[in-house]
Amino acid sequence: MGVLAGLVAALAWTVASSLWRSLSTSLSSLQLNGLKNAIACLLLLPVLIAVPWQHQPTAWLMLLLSGAIGIAAGDSFYIGALRRLGTRRTLTVEALAPLLAAISGLVWMGEDLGLLTWSGASLVSLSVVIVARQRPPTQTAERDRGHQAQALGLLLALMAVLCGVGGAALSRSVLLSAAVQPIQSSAVRLLGGLVCLLPWLLGSRGWPWHGQERAGPWPKQRRWLRVMTATVLGTNLGILLQQEVLQRLPLAVAVTLLSTAPVMAVLVASQEGDHPRAAGVAASLLAVTGVAMAVLD
Repeated sequence: MGVLAGLVAALAWTVASSLWRSLSTSLSSLQLNGLKNAIACLLLLPVLIAVPWQHQPTAWLMLLLSGAIGIAAGDSFYIGALRRLGTRRTLTVEALAPLLAAISGLVWMGEDLGLLTWSGASLVSLSVVIVARQRPPTQTAERDRGHQAQALGLLLALMAVLCGVGGAALSRSVLLSAAVQPIQSSAVRLLGGLVCLLPWLLGSRGWPWHGQERAGPWPKQRRWLRVMTATVLGTNLGILLQQEVLQRLPLAVAVTLLSTAPVMAVLVASQEGDHPRAAGVAASLLAVTGVAMAVLD
């Protein structure tokens, strides 16, 4: 069940990432992240109301902190990277997470990892080096195609990885030590992400409660179906399945499974004008091999 949940979560994130990437809007990465978190929290409002906040307060506080790190910061960096690198390249950089997760699990949780897990995580990480040398998709905006913009995209993706692994490690420690259900941890993490983003959202230009002129046009009505679909798939379903994986599997193996998204992103690459050549296919094969080695271990 843990392996299946990880693969489905990766697929959900891949489709959601492609939808966010294709969304034409003047909203910033922080605003888009806040919007999706607000929608996701509304959908999980019954769960949040039912959370026994008076019991295990330390566990809930750690989950809120996990959401602030992994969702508020990590997803904002991630959306910024998507705009510059495209879905496939951003998700491949995210595949660095298994190696960092392996080190984190070993140092902080004393998880005993075998040689296959380390080798598999290293292979997945090697694919990032290959992808970093590839050109951006043809549908990338002209201002984001330059060397500086691409370097910034890589930096944002790396920051997203660090924040994601940190949030996942905190979340897993809570799931192992406290009587918390995955759906509860998902809802509380989303709430933590939303609360952390509120100061920036309330002061941002372009919202109806702000007196200044908007920075650009609001998304048209037809875009809300895409926003809702991306939020439900990537945020609600994706994070719920992520919590199931973190509860059932060691951290390094869990994050490695969740990092199969770069391989699945090949399916949506052509829609973004991204045509991976031999190097792109090699990167995908390295990622698949790395995941297989980690799971077998």
